[in-house]
Amino acid sequence: MKEQEYLVTLNVPPSLEEPIVDCLLTFETEHGFSSLPVSAHDHRNQNLSIAEQVSGRQDKIRFQMYIPEQALPELLDKLKNDFSGSGIHYWVMPVIKSGYL
Repeated sequence: MKEQEYLVTLNVPPSLEEPIVDCLLTFETEHGFSSLPVSAHDHRNQNLSIAEQVSGRQDKIRFQMYIPEQALPELLDKLKNDFSGSGIHYWVMPVIKSGYL
């Protein structure tokens, strides 16, 4: 039976895009990872510029990475140690099924 995989999603300030790329590249996985620009919407106005407050959105870079269960604690520990206080929002979801069509 294949080991349980998880999808880790990070919403990262654009200023941290390259450091996060460097960090995730150290976790070699079968699937690699993806990144894309997103607009984050939140009712809290913490750390938003005036323009972001007016538009109601903040530019972020979203990273998504499949990772095996055994590597998940190491990845989360590294992110917490290296990026504590940076405002990165993350979540982890179990992957029920994946493949290529």
